[in-house]
Parts: sequence; C-alpha cells; structure tokens
Amino acid sequence: MEFKHPQEELDRFRRRLAFASGFVLVFFGILLMRFVWLQMVQHRYYETRAEENRIALVPITPNRGLIVDRNGVVLARNYSAYTLEITPSKVPDFDATIDALSAIIDIQPRDRKRFRKLLDESKNFESLPIRTRLSDEEVARFIAHRYRFPGVDIKARLFRQYPEGEFASHLLGYIGRINAGDVGRIEEADQELNYRGTDHFGKTGLEQSYEFDLHGVSGFEQVEVDAGGRAVRTLARTAPIPGNNLTLTIDAKLQRVAERAFGDRRGALVAIEPSSGGILALVSMPNYDPNLFVDGIDTQSWRELNESPDKPLLNRAIYSAYPPGSTFKPFMGLAGLELGKRRAEQAIADPGFFSFGNHTFMDDKKGGHGMVDVYKSIVQSCNTYYYMLANDLGIDNIASFMGRFGLGSRTGIDIEGEAKGVLPSPQWKKERFKKPEQQKWYAGETISIGIGQGYNAYTMLQLANATATLANNGTMFKPHLVRHVVDTRSGEKRPVEPQPLRTIPLKPENLEVIKKAMVGVNIEGTGARAFAKAEYVAAGKTGTAQAFSLKGAQYRAHALKEELRDHALFIAFAPADNPTIALAVLVENGGFGAQAAAPIARQVFDYYLLGKVPATPAPRDEAAKEVDE
Repeated sequence: MEFKHPQEELDRFRRRLAFASGFVLVFFGILLMRFVWLQMVQHRYYETRAEENRIALVPITPNRGLIVDRNGVVLARNYSAYTLEITPSKVPDFDATIDALSAIIDIQPRDRKRFRKLLDESKNFESLPIRTRLSDEEVARFIAHRYRFPGVDIKARLFRQYPEGEFASHLLGYIGRINAGDVGRIEEADQELNYRGTDHFGKTGLEQSYEFDLHGVSGFEQVEVDAGGRAVRTLARTAPIPGNNLTLTIDAKLQRVAERAFGDRRGALVAIEPSSGGILALVSMPNYDPNLFVDGIDTQSWRELNESPDKPLLNRAIYSAYPPGSTFKPFMGLAGLELGKRRAEQAIADPGFFSFGNHTFMDDKKGGHGMVDVYKSIVQSCNTYYYMLANDLGIDNIASFMGRFGLGSRTGIDIEGEAKGVLPSPQWKKERFKKPEQQKWYAGETISIGIGQGYNAYTMLQLANATATLANNGTMFKPHLVRHVVDTRSGEKRPVEPQPLRTIPLKPENLEVIKKAMVGVNIEGTGARAFAKAEYVAAGKTGTAQAFSLKGAQYRAHALKEELRDHALFIAFAPADNPTIALAVLVENGGFGAQAAAPIARQVFDYYLLGKVPATPAPRDEAAKEVDE
C-alpha cells in the first residue's frame, strides 16, 4: 500500500502514540498515588482494620455478687455450667438445625419455645441458648459432631442460683434475660460498654434495685481467629471485676420462722429494728421459686404462677394496701391526747353505738363497754370511743397527724414496687374522683376513718414502720434491706447508714399512756390469749378489716366464702420497755387478728427474743373471740 501523504500520516501516528502514552502515564500515576495513599498515608488505619479482622474482642462477663443475710447465710450465688448456643446470623434454617441437634442432645418443646422468644427479643449476631446446663456426656456428644453445625457452639456460662428456692423470694427478686426495658436502664446509667456480653439483668427485688452493684465490671479477651471465625489463640486478657456482695439486715432464721408461721395462709409480715430502720424480716405469702426465671420461665410454670388465685408473684408486704382496722386505734388515741381532744383520765359513756345525723354506727359489743378511757378503748378495742374521737378531731387533723407517721406515703425502702397507700383527706378525695358529687367530703365519712375502715389503706411496711416509730418515741428511720455493700476485691464494707427521716414531737406522758395500753392488749385484752405465759412483755394491737361491705348484716365468718372473710391484722413491738423489734402482720381473709395474726407475731418474737424455733406453723386459734376489733 502506497501512502499519498506519508508525512501527514506519520504525524497523525505520532500524535496517537503520544496520546496513548500520556494516558498510560496518567493512569499509572493515579495508581501510584493511590498506592502511596493506601500504603503510607492510610497505613495505620488499614493495619488496624486488618488486625480487627484477625483479632476478635470477646467480652468476659463478671461473676455476679452474692447476697447474704446479716449472719453470712448465702441467699443468692452463682455456678458455672455449659450451654448449647446458636448464633442466628450463621444459621440459615433454625428448625432443621434444631431437629438435627435433637438427635444428639435432648431438646424439649419448651426449649424451642424459649429459644424463639429469645430470638424475637435479641440481636441477630448474639448467640442464644437452645439448651442450658448440659451434662458432661452431652457436651462430649456434641463435640464429636460439632463439624456438622456451623453457628452452633458450646459455651461455659455463669448461672444465678437461689439455694433456698422459694425462701425470701419477694425481697431477693430474680434475674432474667435482658429486654428492651432493661436496655433503657443500662443506657440511662451509661453502662452500655460494661454490659457487652451480659445476658441477664435484675428484674425485681434486691436483684433489680442493686443491679449495678451486683453486676461488676466486664473484662475482655483479645482472641486471634482464623478465616472461619474460630478462635486460634488468646493474645491478651483483661480480667473482669466481680460484682459487689450484699450483706442484708435480714435475719434468715427469723425470716424462715416467720414464713413457716403462716403455713398455707396468704398474708404479709414486716419486722423492723426500731433504732435503725433495718428490716429483720419481710414476708409475703405464698412465695415463688425465683430459679424458674433465670433461664427464662417455661409457659406452664408461668401460667400456674400468673393464674393462681393465691397470686404468689404479688409482694403483699410492700405493694398491697389494706384497711388497718383497729391497729389504727393506738395512733388515733395518741392523736386525741396530743391535739388536746382527750385526756388520759377522761372517760366517755359507750352505749354500744354512736349516732351521727341519720346514721347509727354500731359497736361490736352489744350494750357497749360502759365508761371508757383511752386505756380501756385500746385494750378492749372500743369502736364507739373512736367514732366520737374521729368526729371531735375532724378529718384534717386525722390526716395531718397520721401523715407524720408515714401512713399514706412511700417509705423509700431499697426495693422497687412500693405502693403509696391511701391516707384519706378532702384533698385526696378531690384528686381521686372525677365527678363533683364524688369529690365532696362528707362529715359522716370521718366516723369510720376513726376505726381504721373507710378509705384507709396502708401497706404492711407502712404499718410496721409507723409501729417502729411509735416504739422509738417518735423517731422514724428509712426502712432498708441492705446492711452494707462489700467490695469483692478489697473486702471493704460500705455501710448503709441508718437514715433518720424525722422526729415527731410527742409528749412523753402521752406516749407512755399509749404504750401502757398496748401492753395491756397482750395481758388482759384482745391479744392476751396469743401471748399467754410469754417470757417477755410485748406491746401490741389486734385488728380486723372488712374485705367487703356487710351492709348492716351481722358478720358470720363460717357462713362466708374464704375470700369474703375479714382480714386479720396485728401490730406489736417488744420488749415493751426497750424495743428491739417492731412488726406488722396481715393474714388475708384470716378473720380476727387475735385468732390468726397475733399467734404469728408470737412465734416471731419467741424466736427473736428467746431463740425458740417453733415446730409447727402458728395455730389457728379457733377459740379466740374478738369483740370490737
């Protein structure tokens, strides 16, 4: 082929060659710049990323702190066991995987249900247990077949254990797997990093309120992993710091005596050390087994607990509020003396009723008690005396005086779930009801308030604390369950100091009158049968509170269904001259306080003051007859 214009064609070729060469040079220049950028400028960043791919940071969950009673008896502890776990992100077909695992390890339907529930609540990359507490034989069987199950592994985990089972369950509470609500509390406390790798959180009781003390500080391991994500070796390890231990004010032996005293009856008891506010026993019956909740409670057990008519999950000691009945009378008597509406020696005539407007308020004793002073009104539990006193005091004075003893307000005890109760007043009624006709306070409503009925409703914790304040001559302490928090590393004890809430200015001579009358209750009054031949002097007051309105009919316990019978109450402190224990007892639908509640208090006092351990529950004193209670 002959070129017509060779020079022109040569110039065109040279331009193309120059353009191609320039393009190649620019391209390689860009590659060189990128290489310099990656290898020199971004070297540290990508080196770190490479290390992260090679090294996994594995959190190490700390040992949860122990809970022990005041004498060192262990009430909550930990133990280690193997679990079979599935990582959802690494398993495409859960059902097929679990079916295959079932041929090697026993997996029950409840295990599958629990796994599905956990799967719904958890993040996709977290490993979740399909079976817990594997035996050594089961571990060995799985390891032999491990290659068949990518995303499934054996892990050693710590499990919470409550060695005494149902004992003291309402005050201890329980732990369960972390849910969205718990995450909110963790974030609020700025503890997200510390809870990496932690599966459980305190749900109720002391486990909940002292969660961040009990949890400890998580550690971590730097682990080298292969391309399959399996650990090859540990490069570094930062040990976790175990959680702090809790030493309680509770006396476990006293708690056990109190629980056994109830037998199969429903109710609550709170015993307090008047000089410090330390809780000696906090009982709610029936109990439940907190061990059921640690791994995630199964459907059948949950249904039994939740649907039981006895409501074992209900903390009756701090949550349920009841009319105080005649246990209100010592405080009413003291109010009458302190506010000048009564004198100790002053007596009123009791005809067996009190008329107010068009209504007649009856006393339980037909014909009345005759001439009644404040001493006799408490010892014989005269209703008419307190009908009259309530009318003379007026609702505002009653509400103001009772409020000083903490009735109708939360005590601030160191577990959550405490109810406020109801201290009736015109202001309370305005806030409680919506309709104007319901909001008005009627003078006749004040009359029944005087005998602890009407709108009155208080927890046993409130009644016990009010009784302890009376026993302590007006000085009130904040109730607490923890005596000190123990640092597990140093052994240093951080005490929970007694916290005085207030001192009620009370005249010593008036206090002496009320205390003497409460002693008389257990010597010659409604509590005398329960405290017959006691080797100490105890002050007390029995009470009976209506579970429903009789509407004027006569009360006959044997003719009513159990759930309609009156509640039995008793408050007391001992020894009367130097009290070291004060308590409030309630037996739901137990009838008279002297019949059902006072014998329980007697067993508690006998153990605490004399060391006597009863062989049987407190007797149901069918022979006891409490008029005017």
